[in-house]
Amino acid sequence: MDSSQLTRRQFTARTSTVAAAAALPAAAVTAPPATAAPAPRSTADWQTCLAVARALLVLDDKNQPLVPRYEKILLGGGLPKAASKPKKVLVLGAGPAGMVAAALLKRAGHHVTVVEANGNRAGGRIKTFRTGGHENAAQPFADPKQYAEAGAMRIPGSHPLVIGLIDELGIERRPFRYVDTDPEGKPRYRTWIRVNGIRARRADYAKNPQAINRSFGVPRKYENVPAADIVRQALDPVRDEYSTLRPDGTRVDKPMPELVEGWARVVQRFGDWSMYRFLTEHAKLDERTIDLIGTLENMTSRLPLSFLHSFISQSLISPGTAFYELEGGTAVLADALLDRVREDVRFDRRVTRIETREDGRERVSVDTVSEGRDGKVVRERFTGDAAIVTIPFSGFRHVQVSPQLSYEKRRAVTEVHYDSATKVLLEFSRRWWEFAEDDWRRELDAMEPGLYDKYRKGQVPPDGRRLGEHPSVLRGHLTEDQRTHYAANAWVSRDQPEAAEVIGGGSVTDNPNRFMFNPSHPVPGSDGGVVLASYSWADDARRWDAYDDEARYALALRGMQEVYGQRLEVFFTGVGRTQSWQRDPYAYGEASVLLPGQHTEILLDMRTTEGPLHFAGCHTSVKPAWIEGAMESAVRAALEVHGSR
Repeated sequence: MDSSQLTRRQFTARTSTVAAAAALPAAAVTAPPATAAPAPRSTADWQTCLAVARALLVLDDKNQPLVPRYEKILLGGGLPKAASKPKKVLVLGAGPAGMVAAALLKRAGHHVTVVEANGNRAGGRIKTFRTGGHENAAQPFADPKQYAEAGAMRIPGSHPLVIGLIDELGIERRPFRYVDTDPEGKPRYRTWIRVNGIRARRADYAKNPQAINRSFGVPRKYENVPAADIVRQALDPVRDEYSTLRPDGTRVDKPMPELVEGWARVVQRFGDWSMYRFLTEHAKLDERTIDLIGTLENMTSRLPLSFLHSFISQSLISPGTAFYELEGGTAVLADALLDRVREDVRFDRRVTRIETREDGRERVSVDTVSEGRDGKVVRERFTGDAAIVTIPFSGFRHVQVSPQLSYEKRRAVTEVHYDSATKVLLEFSRRWWEFAEDDWRRELDAMEPGLYDKYRKGQVPPDGRRLGEHPSVLRGHLTEDQRTHYAANAWVSRDQPEAAEVIGGGSVTDNPNRFMFNPSHPVPGSDGGVVLASYSWADDARRWDAYDDEARYALALRGMQEVYGQRLEVFFTGVGRTQSWQRDPYAYGEASVLLPGQHTEILLDMRTTEGPLHFAGCHTSVKPAWIEGAMESAVRAALEVHGSR
């Protein structure tokens, strides 16, 4: 096996062996036998692969589903009765995992204190740009009614814990239109694909992908195969390990224990592989085809990362999965969770040091420091019998722990990979993405007779003079500096597309914006809306992160115009919001997106207890970046602390 095929661990082991051999006398160096067996595909043993499979299926060590038990605890029954005396529990972090674990333990009679670094907000990566809320946020958009998601924006219907909790809390949910629809909710697939200078509706591409596929230079056999079908064909043989394809094209899981063993085989076979290696070595795809599916199916930025991460994400959410959003924004869930523990939360307390000891009642001491928002930086110590750590490991890396954690835990904290994700949101005074051509003509010609035709022919100068010019745009938010910056970055082309005429859904492009999502529903009382103008990950996100927040808006508007046309500029209010999770001082990254080998090397160690320290958060689940993973970890950690598994 050459070095390009080695995993990180195999490479380290081999180079260490070579170095040691080089130090020996020549006579002491023995050549390996010519018939030596090839190195195994995975560095993990079978039992580890089984354990990872059970973790992703949320099963106990006897292959019994844990979710029904977790549902009973989370959605009404609470933690089981315990003979032990109430404990004094510290919960580090007021994200969804921390607040749910705290609420469960509090209800069971324990004394809980939640320690949160953020001075004014709970929810972690649940964050909504909105007016008011529990954080008393300032008005984020020109229209005070508008709101938009900086973080979690869609919730799969296949995630029972979070869906059940939302319903139990009485929070209104409605369909998140991942695919654009007609007014009755029927999918239309009219959003755009614009790559390599070619623009096509998604429905047209599905029927005739040849032009776009040829623009990537794919082999003839793939010229008429949509990118999604190429990915499905590549992954289906792996899915066959644990599921069966039915005549109608849907899949059904194999029965236990075949399901677990099938997933374990997938983990063992591909646990050390990147997605790029899988697509080239196993699926035998060429570079041009990988470019195609990477661009259209959102795989490019994570090709070097773990195959298992991307495969699991696709496998646990089927193509027919319904998605939901919460009325008022996802932060209403954070509001409801905070209400259950509000009096127990200490905001503005960043953890700096944790000390544990084996004797005495109070076995955990946690030192914190404030951010000095009120003019004075203060320190405070909290003590308890146990602690649940929900801090992202990328941040926990900076916390002193004494005595030190086990090598396995320290290795997990040090090595776990956190990815970047950046959103850029732009506010418009009208929902132009829903317009038909007649709507555009009415609105533009009312501004100036003939303006509609000028835009259609690409005859309007891109100098910023029309920016936010529509009468519906509230004045006072667009400055001359913004106009200058916009004109300097404006998209210049006579290529002006027809009206989008969509409700919800998203478009994809190879320009820096990459993915754009339209609001699924109007905000009551508002004629406008906030568009997710750019959603990017990994290297794509880091290229946005190099710009200041204000500088991103003109660039994002340009990218949108390249896909939807120049004329949308007249409705831009001049207001945007942006979120870089990599630069966020509390999140330290979007989520734990593991590298090749990390599912079997460190995942199981991320969730194990260390004396009185317990660990929760979506990074300790096999559903990182999903609220469901946080819920699973919260119930698990609460059971551990409560004294019953």
